[in-house]
Amino acid sequence: MNPMSICSSSSSSSSSSSSSSSTAKAWIVHSILAGTAIAVAIGARAYLGGAKKFRSRVVGIIPARFASSRFQGKPLVQILGKPMIQRTWERSKLATTLDHIVVATDDEKIAECCRGFGADVIMTSESCQNGTERCNEALGKLEKKYDIVVNIQGDEPLIEPEIIDGVVKALQAAPDAVFSTAVTSLKPEDAFDPNRVKCVVDNRGYAIYFSRGLIPFNKSANVNPHFPYLLHLGIQSYDSEFLKIYPKLQPTPLQLEEDLEQLKVLENGYKMKVIKVDHEAHGIDTPEDVEKIESLMCERNLS
Repeated sequence: MNPMSICSSSSSSSSSSSSSSSTAKAWIVHSILAGTAIAVAIGARAYLGGAKKFRSRVVGIIPARFASSRFQGKPLVQILGKPMIQRTWERSKLATTLDHIVVATDDEKIAECCRGFGADVIMTSESCQNGTERCNEALGKLEKKYDIVVNIQGDEPLIEPEIIDGVVKALQAAPDAVFSTAVTSLKPEDAFDPNRVKCVVDNRGYAIYFSRGLIPFNKSANVNPHFPYLLHLGIQSYDSEFLKIYPKLQPTPLQLEEDLEQLKVLENGYKMKVIKVDHEAHGIDTPEDVEKIESLMCERNLS
């Protein structure tokens, strides 16, 4: 046999073996990661599938971070003489279902401000990816145990206490759900605004999907003035045991594509209860929104 043929054959065989080995290793790693995700999901369902006691003890957590890409230091911006975070806290205190309210922050300036007007503060790490993870870290540092955690958006200084109570009661009334949230009517001018998150629900009031795009989207590609589109409001409540599981769930394709944490809940097969409320969204996303909120508060004679 030609020596060159032998070398070529040997090299080809070695290369094939190496490739097969790499492929096998890749599949092993993939299988381990998939197995871990499945184990987390199965563990969660085992808990949620068991007999559930009434979820009575409720804590409201207001996540607040200083470093915002669109609005640096947003929680401390003054709204008619008070920091925005204080106005949100004061409105939240009017809710009747909350046993306790805390501010969860990674910034000492925010913490100092909140302690100054009487709020309890939990310091959390800068590594939290979103408000849900910050709520989970804060929950773990609280001395008392709670059944439900309400994530109250710090940039909603006009949040209605009735909406806080509504999402709590919705979760309490739906033992098969781990998550509840609120929606309101979407204004036609907000239809294609990616900062206005849209939602669709089934006929039992459970979430089907959330999107930054307009959903449902019809063939004409225009807004249907007769369709009751839904706008997602930021407030959310969680079963406290599920909240501990949430950070362990791997990011999901739809969550990453839309950049919406609610989709990770749905993609993993969990139920989310949605309530419809008559409320306009008054969140503050940019510095320009502050003047709009102040004008609205003056119109309503809110000091």
